[in-house]
Amino acid sequence: MTTDYELVVLDMAGTTVVDDGMVEGAFARAWDRVKDTEVGRQAALEHVRDTMGQSKIEVFRGIADEETAQALNGEFENSFRELIAEGRCTPIEGAATTIRALRDSGLRIAFTTGFSRETAEAILAELGWNALADVVLSPADAGRGRPAPDLVLMAAIRGQVSAMSRVVVVGDTESDAGSGRSAGAGLVVGVLTGGRPEEALLAAGADRVLASVADLPALLG
Repeated sequence: MTTDYELVVLDMAGTTVVDDGMVEGAFARAWDRVKDTEVGRQAALEHVRDTMGQSKIEVFRGIADEETAQALNGEFENSFRELIAEGRCTPIEGAATTIRALRDSGLRIAFTTGFSRETAEAILAELGWNALADVVLSPADAGRGRPAPDLVLMAAIRGQVSAMSRVVVVGDTESDAGSGRSAGAGLVVGVLTGGRPEEALLAAGADRVLASVADLPALLG
């Protein structure tokens, strides 16, 4: 594979890591522990679905006051790590092979997420992917979460790219595509493994939409 790009910024849940309801499951546990009521639960869950890919504390601020949002966020992160420990964390088919192929071609790899850094590191440890990442960023590391451009811009700084046109951003949500486009990335790629429709990803700023991250080397090559 030959490419003019230098850095690939990869989302985690839904893009490189299977999200078989883990985010919703972690939120449900957090809601039950903090709120312990059915009142507002379904509306809150819909909000979580609609804001997939965004910083989780900002998601919770959209449904609760600051104190409750902080409590929900803490319990969400705890619950997600519980699900990882329960064996629910698996890679998207072909993701590891793809990432290694990208690295072998000389590209640097950044993982970005709306989760906390602790949860991101727990995911990478569970999958044995620590050696695959040149950069790992959470919203707390960058300033703002998606759809703001901060994660992509910070990844470019940490990855020491020569220009933003040399950056590829890959994600499964409108927030991922919007973040890459706002940051001025040279190529913004949507993937369908998160369940978002192709039209929505293109409308949010994706240049191309692929079935899976496993198709990325062929696109870049």
